[in-house]
Order: sequence, then structure tokens, then C-alpha cells
Amino acid sequence: MNLTTQQLLLAIAGMLAVTYGIRLSFLVFGHRLAFPHWLERSLRYVPAAVLTALIVPMALAPQGDIALNLSNAYLPGTVAAGVLAFYTRQTLLAIIGGFVVYGLWRWLL
Repeated sequence: MNLTTQQLLLAIAGMLAVTYGIRLSFLVFGHRLAFPHWLERSLRYVPAAVLTALIVPMALAPQGDIALNLSNAYLPGTVAAGVLAFYTRQTLLAIIGGFVVYGLWRWLL
């Protein structure tokens, strides 16, 4: 299917309007919006869920196939970062620790 330049620009303009319309609605009406308590409580977990959805596939399958072997340095680095984050509750320490384990793993193997 070949799109003309006009169709492509119209599609981009539509995506722009929808994206910024949603974001602008929270800025304009945000002070008047009141979410139910159950929704506010469940929205607290969205960042952790999104981060997990981004990191886990990369750690388990860096080349597209699941790699649960010693040559996959992403896996121990990710596990180390998760353990550090869980026990210390310090994001920067978890990131640095994960990178150190990843780097050492790559260097040693």
C-alpha cells in the first residue's frame, strides 16, 4: 500500500492531535479531575510495570532468542540491579551495581 505525501502528513497530524490532546486535557482539567481511590492506588504500579515490560525481554532474550546461559551478561546484571534496588531502595546504587556486574561478567567471560 503506497501512501501519498498528503495521506502521510494527515496521519502524522492526526497522531499529533490525539497525543497532545490527551496530554493537554490533563493540564487544562487536571485540577478538577478526581479519580476514584482504587484507580489512584492501582496507577502507582504503572511505572514499575512498564519498566519491567521494557527490561525483562532484553535481559532474557538480548538477541531475540531466550538465552539462559553464561554468555548472557544482561541477565546477571539485571538480577543484581533488582536485588540491590529491593534491599537498598536506592535507584542510583541499583543502576551502578547492575552496570558493574554486567561489565565484570562481560570482561570475565
